[in-house]
Amino acid sequence: MTLSVFLELVEIKAKTASIFPFLLGTFYALYHFQQLNLLNSCLFFIAMLLFNMSVDINDNYWDYKNATGQEKFRQQTNVIGVNHLDINKVGWLGLSMAVVAALIGIYLVSRVGWILLFLGIFCFAVGFLYAGGPFPLDSLPLGEFFSGFTMGFVIFLIAVYINVVPTVIFNWQFIVPIFIASGLSQCAIGSLLLANNICDYQEDIDLGRHTIVRFLGVSNSLWFYAALLILGYGLLLISMFLHILPWTMLLTFLVIPLIYQNTKKFFQVHIKKQTFPLAVKNLFIITLTQVISLAIGLLFR
Repeated sequence: MTLSVFLELVEIKAKTASIFPFLLGTFYALYHFQQLNLLNSCLFFIAMLLFNMSVDINDNYWDYKNATGQEKFRQQTNVIGVNHLDINKVGWLGLSMAVVAALIGIYLVSRVGWILLFLGIFCFAVGFLYAGGPFPLDSLPLGEFFSGFTMGFVIFLIAVYINVVPTVIFNWQFIVPIFIASGLSQCAIGSLLLANNICDYQEDIDLGRHTIVRFLGVSNSLWFYAALLILGYGLLLISMFLHILPWTMLLTFLVIPLIYQNTKKFFQVHIKKQTFPLAVKNLFIITLTQVISLAIGLLFR
């Protein structure tokens, strides 16, 4: 397996969906609590990235395995078939990375406490049930919610908690502000999966998947995509109004014209290879500007 094929297998281009929420959570801990546990943060980052890659390998693995009788999808779309990879070796690679991530996670739990264990179990469960099991989440109208909630909020939450434990109490007073602060990330990540399902509408029907696009239709799903981004920016405004995030987050609104132009083009043409990268760009632009804006906010703390 070449490096380029490996990076495609782990879907490296989509890693902003986990890396940026991690950075936002780390900066949030610095902004509100002036605390940074470098060892905990490094351990979590490595475990998170390894597990994220293992999940994407698992997704490609099960997409290939479950596409029985769909040889066109297997050989022309799925990265395993396109690159003639050994399906068993791919499975073992994903499992190995997950095991290493779990071992690091267990050590981190020994440093942080049992709350992290439950958060980690939730992430692992969502990760493996996303494409595996009898009812994969990516084949149900729940994928957008679970991807946005888990990557946009739970990663953010863990990144904060591992830096401030044991000086804070893990209660609703701690959790709710983080949920609001992560709102734009949750919506942007969920919108990326929605854009993917819009592009794969016919393919998902052929493969027997029942995504939310199948229920709403393509036209309504496009408006739902736009509504998610609007909702996310609304939550960002609320977080600033409540002083959860600094006023420097207003810088995030400067990229709205870029987001609008990309979304407008996606509305016109929603073909996977042609315009899905626009949705990826939207996520990258939104989350990157959030990270930069919050980093600047630290200077005015």
